[in-house]
Amino acid sequence: MGAVRPARAARRRVPSVNHAPRRARLAAALSEHGVTAVLVTWPVNVRYLSGLASSNAAVLVTGAGEALLATDARYVETARRVCEGVEVIEDRDVAGALLRRARESGGPGRIAVEATHMSVGAFHALSGQHAGEYAGEHGGGHVLVPVADLVETVRAVKDEGEIEALRRACAITDEAFSRVVERIAPGMTESELARRLEAAMVELGADKPAFDTIVAAGPNGSIPHHSPSGRPIEPGDLVTMDFGALHDGYHADMTRTVAVGRPAAWQRDLYDLVREAQRAGRHAVRPGATAGEVDAAARDLIAAAGHGEHFGHGLGHGVGLEIHELPFLGPNRTGRLEDRVPITVEPGVYLPGMGGVRIEDTLVTRDEGPELLTLSTKELLVL
Repeated sequence: MGAVRPARAARRRVPSVNHAPRRARLAAALSEHGVTAVLVTWPVNVRYLSGLASSNAAVLVTGAGEALLATDARYVETARRVCEGVEVIEDRDVAGALLRRARESGGPGRIAVEATHMSVGAFHALSGQHAGEYAGEHGGGHVLVPVADLVETVRAVKDEGEIEALRRACAITDEAFSRVVERIAPGMTESELARRLEAAMVELGADKPAFDTIVAAGPNGSIPHHSPSGRPIEPGDLVTMDFGALHDGYHADMTRTVAVGRPAAWQRDLYDLVREAQRAGRHAVRPGATAGEVDAAARDLIAAAGHGEHFGHGLGHGVGLEIHELPFLGPNRTGRLEDRVPITVEPGVYLPGMGGVRIEDTLVTRDEGPELLTLSTKELLVL
Protein backbone atom coordinates (compact mmCIF):
# COMPACT_ATOMS: atom_id res chain seq x y z
CA MET A 1 0.00 0.00 0.00
CA GLY A 2 1.30 3.44 -0.89
CA ALA A 3 1.43 6.51 1.32
CA VAL A 4 -1.93 7.80 2.47
CA ARG A 5 -0.92 11.16 3.85
CA PRO A 6 -3.12 13.94 2.44
CA ALA A 7 -1.69 17.03 0.83
CA ARG A 8 -2.31 19.99 3.13
CA ALA A 9 -2.05 23.64 2.18
CA ALA A 10 -0.07 25.99 4.39
CA ARG A 11 -2.06 27.09 7.40
CA ARG A 12 -3.79 30.39 6.91
CA ARG A 13 -3.64 33.23 9.39
CA VAL A 14 -6.53 32.97 11.86
CA PRO A 15 -8.55 36.20 12.02
CA SER A 16 -9.23 37.47 15.55
CA VAL A 17 -12.75 36.68 16.71
CA ASN A 18 -15.17 39.59 16.72
CA HIS A 19 -18.53 38.54 18.12
CA ALA A 20 -20.26 41.86 17.44
CA PRO A 21 -21.06 41.08 13.76
CA ARG A 22 -22.67 37.81 14.87
CA ARG A 23 -24.91 39.67 17.29
CA ALA A 24 -25.71 42.23 14.63
CA ARG A 25 -26.82 39.50 12.21
CA LEU A 26 -28.99 38.00 14.91
CA ALA A 27 -30.49 41.39 15.77
CA ALA A 28 -31.35 41.97 12.11
CA ALA A 29 -33.28 38.68 12.05
CA LEU A 30 -35.49 39.44 15.04
CA SER A 31 -38.07 41.50 13.16
CA GLU A 32 -38.79 38.52 10.88
CA HIS A 33 -40.17 36.73 13.93
CA GLY A 34 -42.04 39.68 15.35
CA VAL A 35 -39.86 40.00 18.44
CA THR A 36 -37.85 42.88 19.87
CA ALA A 37 -35.18 40.83 21.67
CA VAL A 38 -34.02 37.25 22.18
CA LEU A 39 -33.05 35.48 25.39
CA VAL A 40 -30.30 32.97 24.55
CA THR A 41 -29.66 30.23 27.11
CA TRP A 42 -28.21 27.32 25.08
CA PRO A 43 -24.47 27.21 26.04
CA VAL A 44 -23.28 26.73 22.45
CA ASN A 45 -25.23 29.78 21.30
CA VAL A 46 -24.06 31.85 24.27
CA ARG A 47 -20.47 31.03 23.30
CA TYR A 48 -21.13 31.89 19.66
CA LEU A 49 -22.54 35.32 20.52
CA SER A 50 -20.22 36.31 23.37
CA GLY A 51 -17.09 34.12 23.42
CA LEU A 52 -17.90 32.74 26.88
CA ALA A 53 -17.89 28.95 27.26
CA SER A 54 -19.71 28.04 30.47
CA SER A 55 -22.37 25.82 31.99
CA ASN A 56 -24.47 28.69 33.32
CA ALA A 57 -24.80 31.85 31.27
CA ALA A 58 -27.39 33.63 29.16
CA VAL A 59 -27.36 36.52 26.72
CA LEU A 60 -30.09 39.01 25.91
CA VAL A 61 -29.73 40.56 22.44
CA THR A 62 -32.04 43.39 21.38
CA GLY A 63 -33.15 44.45 17.95
CA ALA A 64 -30.75 47.37 18.23
CA GLY A 65 -27.85 44.95 18.61
CA GLU A 66 -27.26 45.68 22.29
CA ALA A 67 -26.20 42.71 24.40
CA LEU A 68 -26.31 41.88 28.08
CA LEU A 69 -24.79 38.70 29.55
CA ALA A 70 -25.52 37.12 32.92
CA THR A 71 -23.42 34.41 34.57
CA ASP A 72 -22.55 33.26 38.07
CA ALA A 73 -19.50 33.78 40.24
CA ARG A 74 -17.62 30.86 38.66
CA TYR A 75 -17.46 32.54 35.24
CA VAL A 76 -18.02 36.25 35.81
CA GLU A 77 -14.33 37.23 35.84
CA THR A 78 -13.70 35.31 32.62
CA ALA A 79 -16.78 36.85 31.04
CA ARG A 80 -15.65 40.37 31.81
CA ARG A 81 -12.29 39.58 30.26
CA VAL A 82 -13.41 37.87 27.04
CA CYS A 83 -16.86 39.32 26.25
CA GLU A 84 -16.06 42.57 24.47
CA GLY A 85 -18.92 44.96 23.83
CA VAL A 86 -21.21 43.08 26.21
CA GLU A 87 -22.34 44.28 29.63
CA VAL A 88 -21.85 41.48 32.17
CA ILE A 89 -23.90 41.02 35.34
CA GLU A 90 -23.40 38.43 38.07
CA ASP A 91 -26.41 36.34 39.04
CA ARG A 92 -26.95 32.60 39.36
CA ASP A 93 -30.49 32.91 37.97
CA VAL A 94 -29.14 33.98 34.60
CA ALA A 95 -32.39 33.98 32.60
CA GLY A 96 -34.39 35.59 35.38
CA ALA A 97 -31.76 38.29 35.86
CA LEU A 98 -31.88 39.24 32.19
CA LEU A 99 -35.67 39.34 32.15
CA ARG A 100 -35.68 41.56 35.23
CA ARG A 101 -33.24 43.90 33.52
CA ALA A 102 -35.48 43.96 30.45
CA ARG A 103 -38.39 44.98 32.65
CA GLU A 104 -36.37 47.70 34.33
CA SER A 105 -35.34 49.13 30.97
CA GLY A 106 -39.02 49.86 30.29
CA GLY A 107 -41.22 49.56 27.24
CA PRO A 108 -43.44 46.69 26.09
CA GLY A 109 -42.04 44.05 23.77
CA ARG A 110 -41.89 40.43 22.73
CA ILE A 111 -38.82 38.45 23.82
CA ALA A 112 -37.96 35.29 21.92
CA VAL A 113 -36.76 32.23 23.82
CA GLU A 114 -35.08 29.17 22.31
CA ALA A 115 -37.86 26.71 21.60
CA THR A 116 -35.41 24.06 20.42
CA HIS A 117 -33.49 24.03 23.70
CA MET A 118 -35.60 25.46 26.52
CA SER A 119 -37.68 22.83 28.28
CA VAL A 120 -41.41 23.27 28.69
CA GLY A 121 -40.87 23.35 32.44
CA ALA A 122 -38.26 26.12 32.22
CA PHE A 123 -40.48 28.14 29.89
CA HIS A 124 -43.47 27.90 32.21
CA ALA A 125 -41.31 28.67 35.23
CA LEU A 126 -39.98 31.84 33.59
CA SER A 127 -43.42 32.83 32.35
CA GLY A 128 -44.99 32.21 35.76
CA GLN A 129 -42.19 33.85 37.71
CA HIS A 130 -42.57 37.04 35.70
CA ALA A 131 -46.27 36.84 34.91
CA GLY A 132 -47.01 40.32 36.18
CA GLU A 133 -44.27 41.85 34.10
CA TYR A 134 -44.37 39.67 31.00
CA ALA A 135 -47.90 38.42 30.48
CA GLY A 136 -49.24 41.84 29.69
CA GLU A 137 -51.62 41.78 32.65
CA HIS A 138 -51.01 45.43 33.45
CA GLY A 139 -51.30 46.84 29.96
CA GLY A 140 -47.62 46.56 29.09
CA GLY A 141 -44.54 44.55 29.87
CA HIS A 142 -43.05 41.73 27.88
CA VAL A 143 -44.31 38.49 26.39
CA LEU A 144 -42.08 35.41 26.03
CA VAL A 145 -42.30 33.89 22.54
CA PRO A 146 -40.84 30.44 21.73
CA VAL A 147 -38.89 30.60 18.44
CA ALA A 148 -36.99 27.62 17.01
CA ASP A 149 -33.49 27.79 15.50
CA LEU A 150 -33.18 31.57 15.51
CA VAL A 151 -29.50 31.61 16.49
CA GLU A 152 -28.78 28.34 14.68
CA THR A 153 -29.85 29.86 11.37
CA VAL A 154 -27.37 32.70 11.87
CA ARG A 155 -24.67 30.25 12.98
CA ALA A 156 -24.95 28.20 9.79
CA VAL A 157 -22.93 30.76 7.80
CA LYS A 158 -19.41 30.81 9.23
CA ASP A 159 -16.85 33.59 9.32
CA GLU A 160 -13.30 32.90 8.20
CA GLY A 161 -12.05 32.44 11.75
CA GLU A 162 -14.55 29.64 12.28
CA ILE A 163 -13.62 28.02 8.99
CA GLU A 164 -9.94 28.12 9.91
CA ALA A 165 -10.70 26.36 13.21
CA LEU A 166 -12.60 23.71 11.24
CA ARG A 167 -9.76 23.46 8.74
CA ARG A 168 -7.33 22.77 11.57
CA ALA A 169 -9.68 20.20 13.14
CA CYS A 170 -9.89 18.43 9.79
CA ALA A 171 -6.11 18.51 9.32
CA ILE A 172 -5.70 16.78 12.69
CA THR A 173 -8.30 14.21 11.66
CA ASP A 174 -6.52 13.53 8.37
CA GLU A 175 -3.16 13.14 10.07
CA ALA A 176 -4.57 10.79 12.70
CA PHE A 177 -6.00 8.60 9.94
CA SER A 178 -2.66 8.48 8.13
CA ARG A 179 -0.88 7.48 11.34
CA VAL A 180 -3.30 4.72 12.29
CA VAL A 181 -4.56 3.20 9.04
CA GLU A 182 -1.30 1.45 8.15
CA ARG A 183 -1.34 -0.32 11.53
CA ILE A 184 -4.74 -1.93 11.02
CA ALA A 185 -4.30 -5.69 10.90
CA PRO A 186 -6.26 -8.86 11.55
CA GLY A 187 -6.72 -9.47 15.26
CA MET A 188 -7.05 -5.80 16.21
CA THR A 189 -10.48 -5.21 17.75
CA GLU A 190 -12.90 -2.48 16.76
CA SER A 191 -12.50 -0.90 20.21
CA GLU A 192 -8.71 -0.92 19.97
CA LEU A 193 -8.81 0.79 16.59
CA ALA A 194 -11.20 3.43 17.93
CA ARG A 195 -8.90 4.11 20.88
CA ARG A 196 -5.89 4.44 18.59
CA LEU A 197 -7.68 6.98 16.39
CA GLU A 198 -8.78 9.02 19.39
CA ALA A 199 -5.33 8.94 21.00
CA ALA A 200 -3.69 10.04 17.75
CA MET A 201 -6.04 13.02 17.42
CA VAL A 202 -5.26 14.21 20.95
CA GLU A 203 -1.52 13.72 20.41
CA LEU A 204 -1.78 15.84 17.27
CA GLY A 205 -3.42 18.76 19.08
CA ALA A 206 -7.13 18.02 19.28
CA ASP A 207 -8.93 19.24 22.39
CA LYS A 208 -10.60 15.82 22.37
CA PRO A 209 -12.53 13.65 19.88
CA ALA A 210 -15.41 15.56 18.33
CA PHE A 211 -17.78 12.65 19.07
CA ASP A 212 -17.70 8.98 20.00
CA THR A 213 -15.65 7.26 17.31
CA ILE A 214 -17.42 4.65 15.19
CA VAL A 215 -15.52 1.57 14.03
CA ALA A 216 -17.53 -1.14 12.29
CA ALA A 217 -15.83 -4.21 10.83
CA GLY A 218 -17.23 -6.95 8.64
CA PRO A 219 -20.99 -7.53 9.12
CA ASN A 220 -21.09 -4.73 11.72
CA GLY A 221 -20.56 -2.32 8.83
CA SER A 222 -24.25 -2.63 8.01
CA ILE A 223 -25.03 -0.64 11.20
CA PRO A 224 -24.45 3.06 10.41
CA HIS A 225 -23.80 4.07 14.05
CA HIS A 226 -22.29 0.85 15.35
CA SER A 227 -20.55 1.15 18.74
CA PRO A 228 -17.04 -0.32 18.63
CA SER A 229 -16.93 -3.76 20.20
CA GLY A 230 -14.44 -6.45 21.08
CA ARG A 231 -14.93 -8.10 17.68
CA PRO A 232 -11.53 -8.73 16.08
CA ILE A 233 -10.94 -7.49 12.55
CA GLU A 234 -10.66 -10.45 10.18
CA PRO A 235 -9.18 -10.95 6.71
CA GLY A 236 -11.83 -10.10 4.13
CA ASP A 237 -13.47 -7.40 6.28
CA LEU A 238 -14.45 -3.97 5.16
CA VAL A 239 -13.78 -1.61 8.09
CA THR A 240 -15.65 1.69 8.39
CA MET A 241 -14.20 4.44 10.61
CA ASP A 242 -16.25 7.57 11.40
CA PHE A 243 -14.33 10.02 13.58
CA GLY A 244 -13.17 13.59 13.95
CA ALA A 245 -11.15 16.03 16.05
CA LEU A 246 -12.45 18.87 18.17
CA HIS A 247 -10.28 21.98 17.87
CA ASP A 248 -11.00 25.33 19.50
CA GLY A 249 -14.64 24.30 19.88
CA TYR A 250 -15.12 23.24 16.24
CA HIS A 251 -15.91 19.69 15.11
CA ALA A 252 -14.38 17.76 12.22
CA ASP A 253 -16.25 14.78 10.76
CA MET A 254 -14.78 12.22 8.37
CA THR A 255 -15.56 8.62 7.42
CA ARG A 256 -13.36 6.22 5.51
CA THR A 257 -13.89 2.54 4.68
CA VAL A 258 -10.90 0.28 4.04
CA ALA A 259 -10.45 -3.35 3.07
CA VAL A 260 -8.39 -5.80 5.13
CA GLY A 261 -7.07 -8.32 2.66
CA ARG A 262 -8.13 -8.64 -0.95
CA PRO A 263 -11.74 -7.43 -1.30
CA ALA A 264 -14.40 -9.60 -2.87
CA ALA A 265 -15.99 -8.40 -6.11
CA TRP A 266 -19.19 -7.32 -4.33
CA GLN A 267 -17.17 -5.28 -1.82
CA ARG A 268 -15.24 -3.45 -4.52
CA ASP A 269 -18.44 -2.80 -6.51
CA LEU A 270 -20.16 -1.46 -3.42
CA TYR A 271 -17.21 0.78 -2.63
CA ASP A 272 -17.06 2.14 -6.18
CA LEU A 273 -20.78 2.93 -6.06
CA VAL A 274 -20.54 4.86 -2.79
CA ARG A 275 -17.43 6.71 -3.94
CA GLU A 276 -19.19 7.79 -7.13
CA ALA A 277 -22.28 8.88 -5.16
CA GLN A 278 -20.12 10.82 -2.72
CA ARG A 279 -18.35 12.57 -5.59
CA ALA A 280 -21.70 13.52 -7.13
CA GLY A 281 -22.92 14.88 -3.80
CA ARG A 282 -19.79 16.98 -3.32
CA HIS A 283 -20.04 18.41 -6.82
CA ALA A 284 -23.66 19.41 -6.17
CA VAL A 285 -22.67 21.59 -3.21
CA ARG A 286 -22.92 25.25 -4.15
CA PRO A 287 -24.60 28.40 -2.87
CA GLY A 288 -28.23 28.40 -3.99
CA ALA A 289 -28.57 24.61 -4.19
CA THR A 290 -31.43 23.20 -2.14
CA ALA A 291 -30.83 20.60 0.55
CA GLY A 292 -32.99 18.16 -1.41
CA GLU A 293 -31.09 18.70 -4.66
CA VAL A 294 -27.72 17.94 -3.08
CA ASP A 295 -29.11 14.84 -1.41
CA ALA A 296 -30.67 13.64 -4.67
CA ALA A 297 -27.40 13.98 -6.57
CA ALA A 298 -25.97 11.13 -4.51
CA ARG A 299 -29.13 9.24 -3.61
CA ASP A 300 -30.33 8.84 -7.20
CA LEU A 301 -27.11 7.06 -8.17
CA ILE A 302 -27.47 4.64 -5.27
CA ALA A 303 -31.14 4.02 -6.05
CA ALA A 304 -30.39 3.43 -9.74
CA ALA A 305 -27.92 0.72 -8.71
CA GLY A 306 -30.69 -1.06 -6.80
CA HIS A 307 -29.60 -0.01 -3.31
CA GLY A 308 -32.07 2.76 -2.53
CA GLU A 309 -33.46 0.86 0.46
CA HIS A 310 -29.93 0.38 1.80
CA PHE A 311 -29.27 4.12 2.20
CA GLY A 312 -31.53 5.09 5.06
CA HIS A 313 -30.10 8.35 6.38
CA GLY A 314 -29.66 11.88 5.09
CA LEU A 315 -26.71 12.82 2.93
CA GLY A 316 -25.15 15.21 5.40
CA HIS A 317 -25.38 17.95 7.99
CA GLY A 318 -23.80 21.19 9.06
CA VAL A 319 -20.81 21.18 11.39
CA GLY A 320 -19.33 23.84 13.62
CA LEU A 321 -19.65 24.41 17.35
CA GLU A 322 -21.83 21.27 17.30
CA ILE A 323 -21.22 18.07 15.41
CA HIS A 324 -24.75 18.13 13.98
CA GLU A 325 -26.18 21.55 13.19
CA LEU A 326 -28.02 23.37 10.43
CA PRO A 327 -28.33 22.77 7.54
CA PHE A 328 -29.36 19.14 7.08
CA LEU A 329 -29.23 17.48 3.66
CA GLY A 330 -31.99 14.97 2.97
CA PRO A 331 -34.82 14.09 0.61
CA ASN A 332 -37.40 16.01 2.66
CA ARG A 333 -35.20 18.89 3.76
CA THR A 334 -35.91 22.44 2.65
CA GLY A 335 -33.81 25.57 2.39
CA ARG A 336 -30.92 26.63 0.19
CA LEU A 337 -27.20 26.56 0.88
CA GLU A 338 -25.39 29.85 1.28
CA ASP A 339 -21.75 30.82 0.87
CA ARG A 340 -19.42 29.76 3.73
CA VAL A 341 -21.58 26.95 5.12
CA PRO A 342 -19.56 23.90 6.30
CA ILE A 343 -21.40 20.63 5.72
CA THR A 344 -20.70 16.93 5.44
CA VAL A 345 -21.41 14.71 2.44
CA GLU A 346 -21.67 11.10 3.63
CA PRO A 347 -23.59 8.59 1.52
CA GLY A 348 -23.53 4.97 2.59
CA VAL A 349 -24.85 1.58 1.54
CA TYR A 350 -25.52 -0.97 4.27
CA LEU A 351 -26.21 -4.65 3.53
CA PRO A 352 -27.58 -6.50 6.58
CA GLY A 353 -25.49 -9.52 7.50
CA MET A 354 -22.76 -8.60 5.03
CA GLY A 355 -21.34 -5.17 5.79
CA GLY A 356 -21.37 -1.69 4.38
CA VAL A 357 -19.49 1.29 3.00
CA ARG A 358 -19.67 4.95 3.97
CA ILE A 359 -17.43 7.76 2.72
CA GLU A 360 -17.69 11.19 4.32
CA ASP A 361 -15.97 14.53 3.93
CA THR A 362 -16.35 17.91 5.58
CA LEU A 363 -16.44 20.75 3.06
CA VAL A 364 -17.42 24.40 2.85
CA THR A 365 -19.72 25.95 0.28
CA ARG A 366 -17.95 28.67 -1.69
CA ASP A 367 -19.08 30.84 -4.59
CA GLU A 368 -16.09 29.58 -6.58
CA GLY A 369 -16.78 25.92 -5.74
CA PRO A 370 -16.73 23.79 -2.58
CA GLU A 371 -13.61 23.82 -0.42
CA LEU A 372 -12.73 20.32 0.74
CA LEU A 373 -11.44 20.26 4.33
CA THR A 374 -10.86 16.52 4.81
CA LEU A 375 -8.23 15.48 2.30
CA SER A 376 -7.52 11.81 3.04
CA THR A 377 -7.65 9.62 -0.03
CA LYS A 378 -10.97 8.16 -1.11
CA GLU A 379 -9.32 5.40 -3.13
CA LEU A 380 -10.06 1.98 -1.64
CA LEU A 381 -7.12 1.18 0.62
CA VAL A 382 -6.33 -2.54 0.73
CA LEU A 383 -4.39 -3.30 3.92
